[in-house]
Amino acid sequence: MYERIVLAADGSQNSLRAAKEAGKLAKASANATVEVVLVADFDKAKSEILHAQSHVEVEQLRRKKLASVEEWLQQEEITYKVKVLHGEPGPAIVDYVNKEKASLVVIGSRGLNALQEMVLGSVSHKVVKRAQCPVLIVK
Repeated sequence: MYERIVLAADGSQNSLRAAKEAGKLAKASANATVEVVLVADFDKAKSEILHAQSHVEVEQLRRKKLASVEEWLQQEEITYKVKVLHGEPGPAIVDYVNKEKASLVVIGSRGLNALQEMVLGSVSHKVVKRAQCPVLIVK
């Protein structure tokens, strides 16, 4: 079914719900792996770097955001790996899934209303429009 499931995660409750759906799909597919993708947004990355003592500490802070997702995947014995990308979340995720030939993208939705989405845009909307594979939005 799906061999390379990319889970776009940011440490929020929405991304944990998305992880659970990605996990269900991974369990239903033989040889499936989940690639947990965290995007270090340039604006947030500046702040992380300024407050950290070292590059290692920056990476630890980023991985800490994914702790609940990783704990759940480990508990469910789902094969996964973590990839940290840099840039604006929507385009970075799209570039990654298209280059890496993902089978499926699973992403959480913040639940923006129509006006908020029109003004702000949403990462999930950008991914749906530009990814060259199926996208599952979990709300």
